[in-house]
Amino acid sequence: MTTPSERAARGREARKRAPRSSHGRWIPSSQRPDPLAVLERESQDRLPDLVPLRYGRMAVSPFAFFRGAAGIMAADLAAPRHTGLTVQLCGDAHLLNFGVYGSPERTLLFDVNDFDETLPGPFEWDVKRLAASVTIAALQNGSTKPKAHRAALVATEAYRTAMSRLAELGELEVWYERIAADDLLPLVRRGERARLSDRLARARRRTSLQAFAKLTETDESGARRIVEDPPLLERATDVDRVGLGKIFSDYRSSLSEERRVLLDRYRFVDAARKVVGVGSVGTRCFVLLLEGRDDGDPLFLQIKEAGRSVLEPYLPPTAYEHQGRRVVAGQRLTQAASDIFLGWMTGPGQRHFYWRQLRDMKGSAEVETMSPATLRNYARLCGRALARAHARSGDRIAIAGYLGSSDVFDRSVADFSLAYAGQNADDYAALGAAIAAGVMAAAPGA
Repeated sequence: MTTPSERAARGREARKRAPRSSHGRWIPSSQRPDPLAVLERESQDRLPDLVPLRYGRMAVSPFAFFRGAAGIMAADLAAPRHTGLTVQLCGDAHLLNFGVYGSPERTLLFDVNDFDETLPGPFEWDVKRLAASVTIAALQNGSTKPKAHRAALVATEAYRTAMSRLAELGELEVWYERIAADDLLPLVRRGERARLSDRLARARRRTSLQAFAKLTETDESGARRIVEDPPLLERATDVDRVGLGKIFSDYRSSLSEERRVLLDRYRFVDAARKVVGVGSVGTRCFVLLLEGRDDGDPLFLQIKEAGRSVLEPYLPPTAYEHQGRRVVAGQRLTQAASDIFLGWMTGPGQRHFYWRQLRDMKGSAEVETMSPATLRNYARLCGRALARAHARSGDRIAIAGYLGSSDVFDRSVADFSLAYAGQNADDYAALGAAIAAGVMAAAPGA
């Protein structure tokens, strides 16, 4: 077993492979894939009627485009040499893939909350995607380039300092580390605390019971049904309903025994197809309404298709043949606490899916309305949360050794983020031009 000093030395040794200053460069490779071709390839296996909605949502703004462009950035991150310091990557660590949610103990936590692209890989890929998202959001909100650079620097610095602190802790201390939502209040200015408190209170109310009142109605027979809102929410076809019923037992088997007992106390009521996110639009996604003790005891589960991670072409093969299991395993490893109904199964056509609660006290930030100071505070919080997530799965001591105590890595990643924001703007403009020319169909980004 290696000692902490040997692990730290391994991290410093990685600087020879990928100097910290090297992260500041962004020069598109001559072999860089056409970004629109990447999007079109991703759309080939999606529901054709929803692909224009995906492009419509991405065309709303540079930040919206960035949210849907994880596959484009994956190729860009893979081009230069990396550190070889592996963690369980989120794979899509932009600002809106962090947020609050309820732990099994009903504590509101702040953490990474999207794992569709999770895969083991070099830690800096997540850090660079986070920093780039901070810069793009800052510029979109009207910040100058120096202020946007500063915001990205804050996020990266928070990651480095948090990793340094975690490197000094014992294994159980790191595993039990978490960020409670109430801990966020001292991080914001006094004048903004009331607004944050209100958002946290709203998140606590975002439960299946709230969704039940908002998303369902009583039909002529007195039965509860999910309210349609095409194309965002459409009742499942009879074929889909039969298929969902058949795969329910497979999902059940992926849960621990005590959670199967809990699930068995619910009965199926209704199902609908749902459109989610930006990058995920067009993948197959359903919501199920279940009923427990009576019609006042609902449970909404979301069933989401899990394809191959956009990182997979550039990294060693995943240990899991089942893509839904890949997502679930990555989430359980990375998050401080995870949804008790998180599970996976294989659906019709041998497609892979994972299950979770639709609403479990979830809430996300309104990045588009943040002041420069608020965005910096939020970026700092996301950097800290990302370090905590990486410390659970990777060698935190080696990563801390690589990062060191200076700001060389911080400034390099901030430089990269500003340059990559320009690349993202060019790619966003290319999508707009393709839509205007009729080459790519786009529907309004509802």
